[in-house]
Amino acid sequence: MEKRTINPWEWQDQRSYVQAVEVTDVHGTLYVSGQTAIDADGNTSTADMKSQLKQSIQNLEKVIEDAGYSCENIVRLNVYTTSTEELFSCFDIFQDWVNEQGMKQASTLLEVKSLFETLKVELEATVVR
Repeated sequence: MEKRTINPWEWQDQRSYVQAVEVTDVHGTLYVSGQTAIDADGNTSTADMKSQLKQSIQNLEKVIEDAGYSCENIVRLNVYTTSTEELFSCFDIFQDWVNEQGMKQASTLLEVKSLFETLKVELEATVVR
């Protein structure tokens, strides 16, 4: 697999994403459903945004690793949140995770009216190998 990022500008570099990712010679593609702060027993979190973001990242990592893929190879990562203001107050957690994983992913962030029950953030990914 080969990945090439396309960034006609530099401003996105501070926001932890790229404008586009081209992937060639792919041996597999994993489409991951939105991961949220739901525990292994199916209990929905009522915690704050920071805690829910951490749990969503952990759940996303688990699905990807259990499938035999690597977070480093996330090429698309969409973020849904019920409050961009709350999310941006702890966005450094997300950015640190992206940097630690060495990701260069295309992303879209959307503020939505609501998510399932008491959830505040959801992460949806496409991963290749």
